[in-house]
Amino acid sequence: MIIIDFSKAFNLVPHDRLLMKIAATGVDWRVVMWIKEFLLGRSQRVRVDGQLSAEVRVTSGVPQGSVLGPLLFLAYINDIWRNTESNIRLFADDCVIYRKITDSRDIGKLQKDLNSLGEWAVENEMKINPDKSKAVSFTKARVKERLRYYFGEQLIPEASSFKYLGIIIRNDLNWADHVNYTLRKAGKALHFIMRILKKGNNNTKRLAYTALVRPLLEYGAVCWDPYREGQIGTLNQVQKRVAKFANNIDESGGETLAQRRLIARICALFKAYTGGWAWKVIGDRLLFG
Repeated sequence: MIIIDFSKAFNLVPHDRLLMKIAATGVDWRVVMWIKEFLLGRSQRVRVDGQLSAEVRVTSGVPQGSVLGPLLFLAYINDIWRNTESNIRLFADDCVIYRKITDSRDIGKLQKDLNSLGEWAVENEMKINPDKSKAVSFTKARVKERLRYYFGEQLIPEASSFKYLGIIIRNDLNWADHVNYTLRKAGKALHFIMRILKKGNNNTKRLAYTALVRPLLEYGAVCWDPYREGQIGTLNQVQKRVAKFANNIDESGGETLAQRRLIARICALFKAYTGGWAWKVIGDRLLFG
């Protein structure tokens, strides 16, 4: 797997080319004109020591922090798979390209696809940063030779782990690093709540935990849900600290974190199997009868 790093991706999207790509998809011309009005006519200037520079017209980039920003960026890079045989996955500017390697021919095919991706980037005025991109090999076997994949003439650094969409993935698919990372984040958030709401009522403490801490403990848990008792126990310790902090009031409605992760996995399996949406009650019935 090659994790692609785009340099200043959202800022480099040229407006004219973006509008051409959107129009070429067959979108109603009124929508294209609406997007055009949204993008064009913007200007920017810089303030230094109280002095403002002259205004400069903005000719590239999608507005960051807007709802449309990521969608317009995806519309622009949606043809990145062109002339490639390997698998490509996109989430905004997070891009990975991967392929099963069984012999030297597969290595050559993946390198060829990287070359095609580099040509696409030049053609579409996007910049790929090889230094921040990473090459990771997922295997149980010991690989003696280093991974050697290139963007142009620059070698892509090899890595044993990387963070993708907020989840730390190791080349041996062991989730210990991500569990520890999750515990550190949740511990900091919980310490903040316990310090700020020391004199708060129990209901406020419960709501703060539900809003600020528990989402950190459950983000992406369908992927990394641990099976080792030690990791399960350390995650549950956070919940036990909250129960003690709120005078032993059960803040989770009778569910442990492990039970909530199991319900999430059941729901995810149901959605993957049926292609539809599963409600929490389905998981509750499967788990508790």
